[in-house]
Formats: sequence, C-alpha cells, structure tokens
Amino acid sequence: MADIHIVQEHSLSPERARAAAQQVADKVAAEFGMQCRWDGDVLRFERSGVEGALTLEERRAALRIKLGFLMSAFGPAIEAKVTDKMRRVFAAA
Repeated sequence: MADIHIVQEHSLSPERARAAAQQVADKVAAEFGMQCRWDGDVLRFERSGVEGALTLEERRAALRIKLGFLMSAFGPAIEAKVTDKMRRVFAAA
C-alpha cells in the first residue's frame, strides 16, 4: 500500500478553507470516482483501492491518501495532480 501526505499552508477563513477543500474533493471525486463526506473539519473520501482524508486546520490543510496495491502504480501521478490542485485552491487569498 502506498501513502501520500500533502500539507498546504493557507491564510483562508474557515469558510473559504472549507470551500477550497470541497474544490479539491470535487476534482478528486470526478477523476477517480470517489465518494466524499464531511466529518466535522475532516473531508473523508473512498473508493475501492483508495481512501483518505483532508483535514482542515487554522492555517493548513493536511491530506492523507492510502492507495491499494493496484492504485499504487498511479501514486506519483495522483500525488502530482492533487498537490497542484491543493496549491492553487488554498493559495487563493
């Protein structure tokens, strides 16, 4: 199993950080066919072979993704796409 950890600093209000997290989730859900749900300040997502959580904190967003054996082959591509998306949406002031 491959793990991806991405931390993105931000200066967004809680409401804007949540909207940014939802943008990341929508992108991931559309590209990889995942189900997403909020659990407080944690956005959880999963599908066969992939599970993860995007945790919102006051000044950072922390993403953890666990990839199953078959999906781990796509790990570098997934990490690059998600890192770029998080950087773009959380950098918005």
